[in-house]
Amino acid sequence: MSIAAERIERLHELAREATANREFDRSREYVRLARRIAERNRTGLPRAFRRYTCDDCDVYLRPGVNARVRLRSGRVVVRCDCGATKRYPHD
Repeated sequence: MSIAAERIERLHELAREATANREFDRSREYVRLARRIAERNRTGLPRAFRRYTCDDCDVYLRPGVNARVRLRSGRVVVRCDCGATKRYPHD
């Protein structure tokens, strides 16, 4: 595993902890930093990281805290508190 991938994984953990403690500004900083590292090193973000971050406000999404998750026919709908919506296929 590369140094960039390890750093992105650590920032993912820190963003999750910050959101659990309701420190949303700190969570945003961790998400932005991880995205910047991925861009500079031309690596993609892990699927879990992409699924649990808001593309509009860069906050880490935690169901029940700052995100609403609903199951619809064939997909998962995740809505952030900022109003952004993401849809994923679901088996």
